[in-house]
Amino acid sequence: MTTPPEVLVIGSVNADLVVRVPHHPRPGETVLGADLVVHPGGKGANQAVAAARLGARVAFAGRVGSDAYGPMLLDSLRSAGVDTALVGVSDGASGVAMITVDDAGENAIAVSPGANATVLPAAMAQVEAVLAAVPVVVTQLEIPDEAVDWLLLLGRAHGTRVVVNPSPGPWRTSDDNVAACDPLVVNRIEAAEILGMPSFGGTPDEALAALRTWRDRPLRPKSVVVTLGGDGAVLFDGDGEPVHVPAAKVAPVDTTGAGDAFTGALAWRLARGDGLADAVRLAVRVGAAATTRAGAQSSYPTLAELAERVPESIV
Repeated sequence: MTTPPEVLVIGSVNADLVVRVPHHPRPGETVLGADLVVHPGGKGANQAVAAARLGARVAFAGRVGSDAYGPMLLDSLRSAGVDTALVGVSDGASGVAMITVDDAGENAIAVSPGANATVLPAAMAQVEAVLAAVPVVVTQLEIPDEAVDWLLLLGRAHGTRVVVNPSPGPWRTSDDNVAACDPLVVNRIEAAEILGMPSFGGTPDEALAALRTWRDRPLRPKSVVVTLGGDGAVLFDGDGEPVHVPAAKVAPVDTTGAGDAFTGALAWRLARGDGLADAVRLAVRVGAAATTRAGAQSSYPTLAELAERVPESIV
């Protein structure tokens, strides 16, 4: 990358091994399925690719294994225009997600972290210099909590905005680390878990009411975005009232990776200087566009494709 990155993503990269089955096997049952399909995935890699497809200058930091999946995963990132200079290689297996998808479109997933478990502060000596120079850093929880906490510490030290998508949870961290997120990007379930609530609103109005409980806490994230699937998202930017951004009206085909597309787009627009509400409006469209094609990274739009697949007029 000849010019400095706008967004640094630190996170997971997986090989997704997908088999379609008539139904998910019960304990002790063998089910015959369709041919095995291997896709590049991992929440970190997905978010990096989503931002890069839109035109962001993106650097990715993480680890792949020394197995046959490693080169495939690196090639996928590079082909999307992501700078992989900060991706290391660990002896052994790459991260792998084993996924079955039934005839109803429901999936069951088991993840082996592999090299992602080695994304630790000691293994990322070169990351701090890049983090200090970019406006936005993004991370998730498919890498060790220790690494996420370290990134928030660096973000505070260098004045870098850190976007945290604490998925898959739970996130075992301090209130100080939660307070450093800007924004914390969660779905309804994750929001309820972090707040210690039984649920986070069934309707957008109920979600806005729940978000006010976050606003009124003395120690809370600098900003919060709660994704609501087909209802769009609600956000609180640290000042004033929470805001609801409606969903784009599309006919979904496959929701895999749509949340990662949302987060990648959000980070890009924040890096370009958008306010949180405007960034969420764009991210809602990108997340919706991702549901109109099968797969995760293969469904992510360029800006030109976004204008065709989810024009602003349908939001």
